[in-house]
Amino acid sequence: MGGKVPGKAHRQPLPGGHPLGPPTHALAFSLWFNAGMKKSFKSIALIGKYKSPEIAGPLLELARYLEERGVQVMIDPLTASHIGERRYPILALEELGARADLAIVMGGDGTMLNIARTLAPFEVALVGVNQGRLGFLTDISLDTMLETIGGILEGNYVTEDRMLLEADVYSGPETVFNVLAFNDVVVSKGVRGSMIEFEIHIDGEPIYTQRSDGLIVATPTGSTAYALSAGGPIVHPALRVMSLVPVCPHTLSNRPIVISSDSTVEIVVHSADDPRAHFDSHSHVELREGDRIRIRRYAHDISLLHPVGHSYYAMLRQKLKWNRE
Repeated sequence: MGGKVPGKAHRQPLPGGHPLGPPTHALAFSLWFNAGMKKSFKSIALIGKYKSPEIAGPLLELARYLEERGVQVMIDPLTASHIGERRYPILALEELGARADLAIVMGGDGTMLNIARTLAPFEVALVGVNQGRLGFLTDISLDTMLETIGGILEGNYVTEDRMLLEADVYSGPETVFNVLAFNDVVVSKGVRGSMIEFEIHIDGEPIYTQRSDGLIVATPTGSTAYALSAGGPIVHPALRVMSLVPVCPHTLSNRPIVISSDSTVEIVVHSADDPRAHFDSHSHVELREGDRIRIRRYAHDISLLHPVGHSYYAMLRQKLKWNRE
């Protein structure tokens, strides 16, 4: 996971000395590789959407199903408080990350974002079950949940690694904030004032000074979130890049740019009435003139497991309502 080089899996030795080379088609290869590795999920964490007691029924149904398959089921304290069930081990999220082979997240994309940030250091794979409309990250419906999870337990899944961002906020020489972001880091003018002025450096090189409503630094996952509404490109999640997307720039020549995820982006605040930095819209920090935000790719990726037949482009067609009259 962390430290993997995308596209290098085919260079690994064949499992069990299989005389045939790996198939070239991406889906066929993924199934071949999963079957060869015989990944088994002995312990699974079930994590539900915060303050959503309606998850109790489906989550308990899934827990019983997993027990019947011989899987150890664990849940987090918040989920336990919603379902009113104490028969399963209740562990903090960090403990679940350390002990679980797989985490099944029941909720929406927002729930998945929160859990992914917490579990990323533990390199535990994630599966998303959506309560309502299928999301960009939670692509298993309640109606097909048991059948799909059963297939995953049997090794019928495709793996997709997603990158995260790590951001440090500096005030003078002191680090005042450190956080992970799955979607994006946003430097904003805040709720007061007209514009923010800041300077952007990439790998230590000054790029430009910009006056705008803000700047979005997005992962490929985040390219279909706030960055999309600001005119940024849709970026396939297999790419290891960051998108820098201005929000309402004063100068129209300030356009979105896409850079390598090996780069380090630094944003220096020059002037603003109420500057802030937001991280996945989950947390934020207030900024002052001279503060710096340093953004780079996080050392660990997140692995999402999808049902066989999962297509990123089909998901885009559905979510963005392409090809509809």
